[in-house]
Amino acid sequence: VADIRKAVFDKTIGMSPAFFEKIMTGEVLSRITTDTTLILSVIGSSVSIALRNLLIFVGGLALMLLTSAKLTGLVLLIVPAVIVPIIVLGRRLRVLSRENQDQIAASSGNASEALLSVQTVQAFTHEAPSRAQFAHFTEKSFDAARKRIGTRAVMTVIVIFLVFTGIVGVLWIGARDVRADNMTEGELVQFLIYAIMVAGGVAALSEIWGELQRAAGATERLVELLSAQDSVEDPVAPSQLPRLTGDVRFENVTFHYPARPTIAALEGITLQVNPGETVALVGPSGAGKTTIIQLLLRFYDPDQGRLLVDGTDLKDVTRDDFRRSIALVPQDPVIFAASARENIRFGRPSATDAEVEAAAKAAAAHEFLTALPEGYDSYVGERGVMLSGGQKQRIAIARAILRDAPILLLDEATSALDAESEAAVQQAVEHLTEGRTTIVVAHRLATVKKADRIIVFEKGQIVAEGSHETLVAQGGLYARLARLQFSVDLAAE
Repeated sequence: VADIRKAVFDKTIGMSPAFFEKIMTGEVLSRITTDTTLILSVIGSSVSIALRNLLIFVGGLALMLLTSAKLTGLVLLIVPAVIVPIIVLGRRLRVLSRENQDQIAASSGNASEALLSVQTVQAFTHEAPSRAQFAHFTEKSFDAARKRIGTRAVMTVIVIFLVFTGIVGVLWIGARDVRADNMTEGELVQFLIYAIMVAGGVAALSEIWGELQRAAGATERLVELLSAQDSVEDPVAPSQLPRLTGDVRFENVTFHYPARPTIAALEGITLQVNPGETVALVGPSGAGKTTIIQLLLRFYDPDQGRLLVDGTDLKDVTRDDFRRSIALVPQDPVIFAASARENIRFGRPSATDAEVEAAAKAAAAHEFLTALPEGYDSYVGERGVMLSGGQKQRIAIARAILRDAPILLLDEATSALDAESEAAVQQAVEHLTEGRTTIVVAHRLATVKKADRIIVFEKGQIVAEGSHETLVAQGGLYARLARLQFSVDLAAE
């Protein structure tokens, strides 16, 4: 079971984000934990009981045969009538067991979502609706369990009824044989004792069969995960990727998110980013800027077109091989339930403490980290709940600095910083981008003025490109965005 749990986790941790658009994280966790625990519980408790009752059944049947072959033959004629309800109701039991596990997973997913967003739930006084929603999921889980238990009880009752009805019938025939002096009273009593032993064994085995069907429902859910096909797969014979210079090219790329198949996130994008160049992507929300980064990380594959790095199609190399050459600062920084030091070291696990601290200093994080109760070794809580938004973002930047990769992706990297911290981090980022290919996604145009080139996106297409001054002079979307953000006279620029 531990191997199954490990295999399921190994499978899911490597799945692309498209997979998690179709299934809740709580559902996956339920399968990894609850379903595997159920299998362990059923197998652990059922194997010894099944073996014991199987021996009783076989041994009792042999003794019955030695006592009276005729009556034993009559007993065996009842077997098909006993097997039929076991098979029919067993199938129904498997379906209900699967439904029960699905409802448990839905309940777990609902609870996980509410607890992970507990501050938002409380801020909007949404506790009562959240309780009602969880109660609804729990009630559905209870109803599914009740149906499963009821079906198993019916199956057991039918099996026991048929078995003991058969025994009564055989006993009646045996009594006639005693009257006809074909067997003695002692032999009939002896046969009856053996028959009761066999009947008890059959009843117990039917109970175990019901439990195994319950485990089968959980197994089906695990097999679904293990057999799931990823929308992004590594090549069978991957090319070896040398140290990159950072030449990035999008060739006529069109892409639709799986959850929004009718809306093009990118349409006919051709974009060249030269080695060592800093390119800023700007535009309104939903224009396709972050999609560029997600495709470059190969979280998704384009529907049409190609992505090439140093002339190599990303589909020709493994995802891990290419991603080692990328450092990312996401829009929503992810902080793990560990120390601040380990969160920064996540960028390069082999880094020394001195390298970690150097990266923190470059990201303007050293001062607040040393002020924590245990300094760099302070536990920052689940999802970094003990840190402010700006502090989390600086740790994410330090992580990227420590990565020391030839391609740097900054997705709103300074969005949560105050003016003073932003100035310090911006200076560190400018130093970091030297000699690296850098793609910056930004809504705040003040952070992209110094980019070598600014690409303007709108509705999944590139509508303009150039320097800040050139784009302002041209008018259009960029000039409108700049006019909204800057209080200075654009004409004077």
